[in-house]
Amino acid sequence: MIRVLMTRKVPKLTSGLDVALLPTLSEMLIDLRSMAHRQPGYISGETLRSVEDPTEYLVISNWKTIEDWKRWLANQDRAMLEGQIDALLGSSTVYKVFGYD
Repeated sequence: MIRVLMTRKVPKLTSGLDVALLPTLSEMLIDLRSMAHRQPGYISGETLRSVEDPTEYLVISNWKTIEDWKRWLANQDRAMLEGQIDALLGSSTVYKVFGYD
């Protein structure tokens, strides 16, 4: 099994326009998680928000094998939605993959 840690920074909300983005972002993240659930090798995932910096989110995703993760990462529908999320946030999602020794 491997674990993938993904971090995202949500821009600080300074205007009504920024606040209006939150429902869209939430819907996109739900769609992304729903897509992952249907992927072979997906085990589970969780989303955490930093206590010290509420603009930072951590998603932990568990996969049976690195190959399962790589197939998901290469999925064009996932990449398109991830690109929309990154464009909305103004920064790229950071991925780190960990395994057991």
